[in-house]
Amino acid sequence: MKMIQAIRSMALAALSMGCVAAQQPAPYGPVPTDQQVDWLRMEWYAFVHFSLNTFTNKEWGYGDESPELFNPGQFNARDIVATFKEAGMTGMIYTAKHHDGWCAWPTRSTSHSIKKSPWKNGKGDVVKEFAEACAKSGIKFGTYLSPWDRNCAEYGRDGYRKVYYRQIAELLQNYGPIFEIWFDGANGGDGFYGGARERRNIGSADKYYDFAQVVRNIRRMQPDCIIWGAAQRGDAGWGGSEKGFVKYPLWNSRGDKWLMLEGDTPINHAGWFWHPGQAGRVKTPEHLMNVYLSSVGRGANLILNVAPNRDGVLDAADVESLLSFGAARRQLLAKDYALGAATSSSSAPYSKKTRARELTDGDIESYWCPEDGSTEPSVEFKLKQKETFDVIRLREQIRLGQRVESFKVEAKVNDNWVTIVEPGKQGEQESGFDVRGGKGHTIGNQVLRWLKEPVTSDHLRLTITASKAVPCISEFSLLRMPRMLPKPAIERKGDTLHVESNDAYRIFYTTDGSTPTDKSPEYQEPVKFSTPGVVKAVYMDREDGSLGPVSTLNLGYSKSDWKSDGAEAAYDDDAMTHWQGDAAPASFVVDMGRSQEIAAFSYLPRQDKTTAGMTDQYKLELSTDGKNWREAAEGEFSNLRANPIELKVNIEPREARYFRFTAMRALDGQGVTVAELNLFPAEKNSEPARKKKKTKKR
Repeated sequence: MKMIQAIRSMALAALSMGCVAAQQPAPYGPVPTDQQVDWLRMEWYAFVHFSLNTFTNKEWGYGDESPELFNPGQFNARDIVATFKEAGMTGMIYTAKHHDGWCAWPTRSTSHSIKKSPWKNGKGDVVKEFAEACAKSGIKFGTYLSPWDRNCAEYGRDGYRKVYYRQIAELLQNYGPIFEIWFDGANGGDGFYGGARERRNIGSADKYYDFAQVVRNIRRMQPDCIIWGAAQRGDAGWGGSEKGFVKYPLWNSRGDKWLMLEGDTPINHAGWFWHPGQAGRVKTPEHLMNVYLSSVGRGANLILNVAPNRDGVLDAADVESLLSFGAARRQLLAKDYALGAATSSSSAPYSKKTRARELTDGDIESYWCPEDGSTEPSVEFKLKQKETFDVIRLREQIRLGQRVESFKVEAKVNDNWVTIVEPGKQGEQESGFDVRGGKGHTIGNQVLRWLKEPVTSDHLRLTITASKAVPCISEFSLLRMPRMLPKPAIERKGDTLHVESNDAYRIFYTTDGSTPTDKSPEYQEPVKFSTPGVVKAVYMDREDGSLGPVSTLNLGYSKSDWKSDGAEAAYDDDAMTHWQGDAAPASFVVDMGRSQEIAAFSYLPRQDKTTAGMTDQYKLELSTDGKNWREAAEGEFSNLRANPIELKVNIEPREARYFRFTAMRALDGQGVTVAELNLFPAEKNSEPARKKKKTKKR
C-alpha cells in the first residue's frame, strides 16, 4: 500500500512540477483505480451457476419453475470453495439470481426464492454459505444478479426497479465484502411474468434499469466492489466470447475511462449449469491453458465456470480437469528464468528509480522507463547461464496508464540475433485460441506470448517498437510451458468411427462407455460402429507410456437409413452444413427407417459464426406411422448468440419411426436453420425425464 501511495503522490507531483524534477513520468491517458489494479492481479477465479436450472436441465429458466425443485442433498460450500482454493483460484462469483428470477437467498423482494424450497426446510441461504466458505478459505467472494427477471410481474415496468434495487442492497449489505458484482446482458423477451406469459421488451437497458443510479448505490454500499457490465458504466466488461478468449491487441482505455475485460467460459462444453451426461464433455487441462493464455495472457482476467450437480457437489470430471490445469499453471509460473538477469538499456533511464534492472527484480511495482524522446528503446538481458524457455511475459506499470502499441523480442542463438516475438503491425488482430507464435502488440496489465518452439539462450533483447508515450515496463519474464497431453477428437461419419491420429501417441479406445487403458483395443484405422452408445479414446505417449485425458462421444442412433424430403443437411454428421427453412414456423419430417425408442434429442445450431436463422424455439413430434403425431417436446434453446453449443433435451421415452422437427422461431432473420439433430435411447442408470409442464403456447 505504501508503494501504491508513493506512486500516486509522485505522479501528482510530476504533474504540478511539469515533470522537471519528477522521479517518474506523468500518467498517460486514463489510469486504473487501486481496486481495478487489485482485480487484475487476481487473474482467475470461479463462476458458479447453481439454481433451479440445475434441476430442470435448462440454461435459461422460463420463470414458472417451482422453487420446491431445489433440494441438493449433499451441498457443502466449504468443500466446493476448498477445491477452487486448491486449484489456485483467487475468488468465486455465485449466480444468486439468474434470468428465471429465483433467488438463492431469503430475499424480502419476492416469494420466488429459496424460502419456498424444501432444502433446510426453507431456512437455507446458498449465498451466505458460499460467502462464509470464501472468507474461511481466504479467497474473495462475488455475486451475479441478473437484471432480467422472467418471474416478476413488474418486469418491464417502473415497479421492477424497486424490486431490483432491493435485491442489490440485500446482497451488498448482508454478506460481507463483495469483490465483484455481475450484471448480465440478457434483457427482455418471453417470460412467465407473474402469469402473463408474454414477451416484454425494455428498450435501452441503461435507461430502464437506470444503471447510473445502480452504480451510485453500489459505490455507496461497497466502494471497493468491481462492477461488471452495467451498460459499460462499471469497471469491467465482457471479453466478447463465452469461449473464454478476448481479442488482442487489448486496450483498457475507453475514452477517459479505464475499463477492464474478462474472459468467461464454462469448464464443460455442456453449458453454464450442470446437465446430465456432461462428464464426457469436460474441457481438458490443455484446452484450459489455451483459454488462460487467450484471456489472462492478453491482458484480461478469466472467470471459469464450475457448476455443482443436483446433489450440490462438483462433477468429478470437472474437478480432475480443474486441478490438473491449476497444477500446470503453477508449474508454468513457478520459475522465471530472467529473474536477476543483468540488464543494459539503449537509453538513459528517466530517473535513478526507473533503471533497466527493475525489469528483472521480481517486484511487480518497480519499472523501467527510458528518458523522454526515446522512440524505440531497447533492453538487453544477460542470463547467468543458458536456459530453455518458450513463454515470454511482459507487464506495464499500469498505474501510469497503458502506453505500448507494439514490441519485439530477440534471442542470441549461435551468436546471431533471432527474432522470437515479431512486432505487431497496425490493424492486425488475434482472436480465438491461436496462441502459439503470436506477435507483440499491446502489453497493459500483462501479455504472455507462447513461442512456436522452445528457445535456448542466455542473451535476449526487448525493443519497444511503438508507444503512445514513454514506455513504463515493470516486468520481463521467461517461462517454460509444462507438457500436457492432448485429447483425441472422435467423430462418426455414417456408421464409421474416426479418431484423430497423432504420430507422437498411440490411441486406445472403448465402445462400451468404460475408461480406456493400454489394455483396451488400439485404434489403427476407422472402425464400424452403428449402434447408440458411448465411445471413449485416449492418447498414450510413445516415449514414457503416460496416458492423457479421455475423450468421450455420446452417440445417438445411426442416421445411415434416415430419409427426408430435402432436410439431409440437418443429419449428415457434418457440423458445418445446415438445413435452411423458410420463415418460422418451418418443419421437416424424417423417416428413421425403423421403429425405436426415443428418450432424448440434441440440437446443434449453425457453426459458421452466423446467428441468422438459429432456432431458439422448437417443437418435436413423434409418430409410428408418419400420419398420427404426438408432441414430445416444446421449448426454448437459450443463450445461442453467445454460446452456440449442442443442446440436449430429455423426453418421456416412446417408440417412433418418424419425427417432425419444427423451428418455431429464429434468433435473427426470417429463415430458420438446423446444423445437426441427433436422437438417443434412454441412457443406462440415467434419471427419467421430468414430465413436461403444460403451459400456454408462446
